[in-house]
Amino acid sequence: MEPDQNADVAGPLAGFTVAVTAERRREELAALLERRGARVVVAPAITIVPLGDDQALHAATEACVGLAPDIVVATTGIGFRGWLEAAEGWGMGDTLRAALGRARLIARGAKPCGAIRAADLTEEWSAATESSEEILERLLAQGIAGRRIAVQLHGGPQAEFTGALRAAGAAVVEVPVYRSALPPDVAPVRRLVGQLTAGQIDAVTFTSAPAVQALLEIAGPDGSEVLDRFRGGTMAACVGPVTAAALVAQDVPVVTPHRSRLGALVKVVTDELPRRARRLSVGGDQLEIRGHAVLIDGRLQTLAPAAMAMLGSLADRPGAVVSKEKLAEALPRGTDAHAVDVAIARLRTALGGGGHIETVIKRGYRLRVDEGA
Repeated sequence: MEPDQNADVAGPLAGFTVAVTAERRREELAALLERRGARVVVAPAITIVPLGDDQALHAATEACVGLAPDIVVATTGIGFRGWLEAAEGWGMGDTLRAALGRARLIARGAKPCGAIRAADLTEEWSAATESSEEILERLLAQGIAGRRIAVQLHGGPQAEFTGALRAAGAAVVEVPVYRSALPPDVAPVRRLVGQLTAGQIDAVTFTSAPAVQALLEIAGPDGSEVLDRFRGGTMAACVGPVTAAALVAQDVPVVTPHRSRLGALVKVVTDELPRRARRLSVGGDQLEIRGHAVLIDGRLQTLAPAAMAMLGSLADRPGAVVSKEKLAEALPRGTDAHAVDVAIARLRTALGGGGHIETVIKRGYRLRVDEGA
């Protein structure tokens, strides 16, 4: 959804472009962002292997039943329910439920706790912080040497968590519920990589750690430039610390909500992106420069890429003269001084006249920044 060029602000994210890398619930996430005014780019970075066809899950379920676990860790509600449903389809439902019923069930938060109870089972304990770290701390404090533990994974390996359990002397079976893989069509993600490296994306949302890894894998040789964009102007918004870990390890600043929920992720994006907008008083008007648009006294004006590049370059040095050569470097396709003149003319028109930008003969252009602003 793109706002009208001369419309009032449609929402707090109007003028920003936000990418969605999730597959599951991507339409819901995109709709929540669009409802707040964002321009949304949907590029699922992973696809989920169907449970009923997943031989790895089938084998892990057999191993879990054969292990007769003392402890079972349920990490996600949808994953735990899906595991039981898949077992029913294989004719193993009763056997798995019996094995789970004899085990101590540990839940990583409220949602897996609810799934356990919906299956007529009872959890022994639930992690209030919804983190694997809290579960690990509790289990290690209790002592697990010689214990048999089944861990329902969530999207990918949890090597640090399961490795720590094994190092403490436990026998561990990993249950890979909802394994992820690269999507069959990676073209949307490749386009997203191009938009990222071109500086056309203001924020990228991640709802799983595998999506982060997949984006960088698909980016290939452009992966380092993608990371540089995240370290610079593009916000990386992750649903929780597990999702953020791979980016944090690469010295990428991330924003995460206090609770690992989709609605909370949208809220943190909605709160944070407008804070990053540049605000200037120019020619008697209040300008707020966003990703692909500018607010002029609260009125949204969408700009073409070249005009946006000119405004951004001038705003980098508010009130100072910027040469045509320097401005030409900021244009999406480089080009020359004539292209700069054309882009400046269009920018003036979009801003509502010539009062915002001054021509300095033989030197370049500058923003007419109001004194004391």
